[in-house]
Amino acid sequence: MQLRYGFRLYPTPGQRIALARAFGCARVVFNDAVRAREDARAAGRPFPSAAELSRTLITQARQSAERAWLGEVSAVVLQQSLRDAEAAYRNFFASLKGQRKGPRLGAPKFKSRKDARQSIRFTANARWSITPAGRLNLPKIGQVRVTWSRTLPTLPSSVTVIKDAAGRYFASFVIDTDPAADLQRMPDAEASIGIDLGLTHFAALSDGTKIDSPRFLRRAEKKLRKAQRELSRKQKGSKNREKARRKLARAHAQVTDARREFHHQLSTRLIRENQAVAVEDLAVNALARTRLAKSVHDAGWSQFVHMLEYKAKRYGRTFVKVGRFEPTSQVCSTCGAKDGPKPLHVREWACPACGMVHDRDHNAAKNVKQAAGLAVAACGAPVRPEPVLAQRDEAGSHGSPPDARAA
Repeated sequence: MQLRYGFRLYPTPGQRIALARAFGCARVVFNDAVRAREDARAAGRPFPSAAELSRTLITQARQSAERAWLGEVSAVVLQQSLRDAEAAYRNFFASLKGQRKGPRLGAPKFKSRKDARQSIRFTANARWSITPAGRLNLPKIGQVRVTWSRTLPTLPSSVTVIKDAAGRYFASFVIDTDPAADLQRMPDAEASIGIDLGLTHFAALSDGTKIDSPRFLRRAEKKLRKAQRELSRKQKGSKNREKARRKLARAHAQVTDARREFHHQLSTRLIRENQAVAVEDLAVNALARTRLAKSVHDAGWSQFVHMLEYKAKRYGRTFVKVGRFEPTSQVCSTCGAKDGPKPLHVREWACPACGMVHDRDHNAAKNVKQAAGLAVAACGAPVRPEPVLAQRDEAGSHGSPPDARAA
């Protein structure tokens, strides 16, 4: 399984200039590749091959007077930019043919120097390295200081340097995890849990636990509103406007980082403590078009469910998604009687059949857990009903120390 490890970079002023030069050269090569393809399509000619684009847009261009400045950066960066253009076109055509899942993708567009995110990639051919002092040595850029928040399990083959909208620099490594080591990290667990996601509480668990919603965006709205108002009052193209833009981007980045950290901690804890996890498959895109859109986006359900899914796969746990049309809020978890739909303001209700009084969210979480026993696990095998959703020989991973977090 491949995971991405990200670390914060702190380049010097000279290294920032070198990185900006590399970002610009990679952007120019990408745009040249898109232009070459568009010109070929307009003229009715076949698309130029990757080898032809590499020869004309990199090798010959670096020898010309107009593009001699391409030689100031590593050639690997330019080659990877061409590969990104090729991948963008492959994904576009696969989307047109219906071979790619998800929403339909558009044709690749030209990149701008004003884009919020800039990135370059170095492969092993670039001979980048990590020095004994813990610095990232990049060709034609130098040794960049890195904040290592954790150790890399294996030596990566490539590194991507990213500059985000807030002006922060990151090094992103793709690591192939060791399945055997992952199995040893996670402790044994026999429990199973059902999760009902919501807005009043972020999650209600089938064991009766309720996890409050941090509402990171709502809590930062006043600060974001002030930063946005200051940005709108600055003259376009001025340095003060650029400062105000970065201030607003940093405020948004703080909200995003806090939400992601909350999701990581909660998902890791649930995977560590339970052998099987069941969650309802919510229609987030539909809910994001209602009056609850801001709260839905603030909760970040999709990111949280994705973390649960890949961590369960990594550590050998069982992860089950219950269909969104399952009437989890209408059925009594004690006797199974269906009482019909209820408005959102009804948080407690009594079952007319058995008289049991239910908390709406807790009852839904219990029903999610019960419905998961009839669903199909991610591996394709039927999931056993309670008390354990997956057979022990099907699961396998056991182990991350309490303070360790999956990437």
